[in-house]
Amino acid sequence: MTSATSTAAKSAARTTHGAAGATARLVRTELTLIRRDPLTLTFVFVFPVVTMLIIGGSFGTTPTPGFDNVDPSHWYVASYLTVIIAATGLITVPVHLASYRERGVLRRFAAAGFPRWSFALAELVVGLFPIAVGSAILLAVAAPVYGVPHLHQPGRVLAAFALGSVAFIAIGVLLGSLLPSARAAQATGLILFFPSFLIGSGGPPPNVMGSAIRAVSGYLPLTRVTDAVRDPWLGIGSATTSLIVVALLAAFAAVAAIRRTAL
Repeated sequence: MTSATSTAAKSAARTTHGAAGATARLVRTELTLIRRDPLTLTFVFVFPVVTMLIIGGSFGTTPTPGFDNVDPSHWYVASYLTVIIAATGLITVPVHLASYRERGVLRRFAAAGFPRWSFALAELVVGLFPIAVGSAILLAVAAPVYGVPHLHQPGRVLAAFALGSVAFIAIGVLLGSLLPSARAAQATGLILFFPSFLIGSGGPPPNVMGSAIRAVSGYLPLTRVTDAVRDPWLGIGSATTSLIVVALLAAFAAVAAIRRTAL
């Protein structure tokens, strides 16, 4: 009995080690492919930085009521980190995944014996990598130009940033798993991204928007993520409601994405 138990334990350990190794190879391959994607380089690494420099300098550096009495340039530095999250989740991830489905790559992964959960994990890493790099680039560029605003509540900011990243990556996985082609994913992602960007994060502050636009903005996931990151960062407020909404969105979207992409 002891010998049989030991043999079974060794077999399970080999299976676990093999699954972990296969998943690690998949993650490395995915990271290599995403670095070669010009769409990622443009929408995640370039677009937010250039737009932040232009918009951030348009309103000066004097705190005004329209920006909750904080430096407008700091308002946009904090806001544009979530633009990177949205660009990754709505454009990069869906196009990447839809192109795989279009070419039958997912079927090959399944036939090769990758663990069912491996692809979902790989897509999470693939999404988090450009978000982390893009955010570092944006802050490095902003620092000598506008300065990086002081973190008033770093714990809440990091929690909101992490949960928002998971939520949008999961949304991107869902889009990529539902849309029939990479071209369809790109078109849909752009249609979703630009309105969200303009009224949910990177456009004018809510205080100067019309009431109808402000009402629509309140229902956008990107608005909630932006509020949950920016408000505690700049000391405007805790944004507890937005943080809870983002956490729930991340949980539901992640579960749905894992189910859709199980090999």
